[in-house]
Amino acid sequence: MSHVAVSGTRTVLRGRVGAHARPAPARLDVRRGLQIALAAIWLLDGVLQYQPFMYTKAFAQMLAGTAAGDPSVIAGPITWDATLVGHHLALANTVFATVQLLLGLGIAFRPTVRVALAASVAWSLGVWWFGEGLGGILNGGADPLNGAPGAVIVYALIAVLLWPADRPGGRAPFVAARAVGVPVARVLWVVFWLSQAYFVLTPANRAPQATNAMIASMQSGEPGWLNALMRGAASLTAGQGLATSIALAVAFAVIAAGVFLPPAAARATLVLAIVVAAVTWVFVQALGGILASGATDPNSGPLLALLALAYWPAGGAPTRTGATPVRYAHAEGDLAR
Repeated sequence: MSHVAVSGTRTVLRGRVGAHARPAPARLDVRRGLQIALAAIWLLDGVLQYQPFMYTKAFAQMLAGTAAGDPSVIAGPITWDATLVGHHLALANTVFATVQLLLGLGIAFRPTVRVALAASVAWSLGVWWFGEGLGGILNGGADPLNGAPGAVIVYALIAVLLWPADRPGGRAPFVAARAVGVPVARVLWVVFWLSQAYFVLTPANRAPQATNAMIASMQSGEPGWLNALMRGAASLTAGQGLATSIALAVAFAVIAAGVFLPPAAARATLVLAIVVAAVTWVFVQALGGILASGATDPNSGPLLALLALAYWPAGGAPTRTGATPVRYAHAEGDLAR
């Protein structure tokens, strides 16, 4: 290829004899980056599942506890599963941990990403029922500050939104819309965040000491620096359950509306979502309890941040992987005519 410059009546042809085109560095596929982040969280889950605590009867008892208050049609299978795990603890927990490691590796390895994402959705739905009691949504115990409607269901939602396929019709405005389309992606976002607003306003969660008690219950076994942060948060929210619930509900509603706003405003609401997720993760969820042992996952904080990034409005760079741009060498000499 050559470059042509026109100056007055003189045309100058610049080129290099024998110059070869060389590809420019490929742009980062944002969706692939988010898939890798999801894979890392699954790998962390697998590692946490191998903790010695998970090989004790306490793990089976923890599973059984999620059935409390649920309808019998939900609670019965949970109790059966917890009993089965308790009778075959070593085998069951090893299988659970290994499956999560394989899901993480499968998502990280491009040739198996589709199979692994599909398997992660099925696994997440099973764990949501048998391991989390549907996040407490049927027994009045669902609290977004503690990960409701269940951290594991967010894994499934993210897997669907990061499915490696593109719908026809031009560039998607954000990564989450690439596979499912803009209308579906927006509906999923709105339903999720408005459900957060609903659950945070339930009577149990707006009680005067609800937030304070939630924070206090998560402090056991945490390192001193984290305990100090949580004590400050507990003191700040003491007797302020209703005010805290209202403030969070308003924030969740604003976040829900963000997907309908212009890009600049949408980014502001997504930053709000990430900040709320980070504050909740540190000051209420105690980093998911991963520093105190006994945690099976990092809870919802990192997942909500990852979900928000999937809705980040696309900038100048396309969200799809297209043809690789090509750069051409500049001339070292001029061929004048």
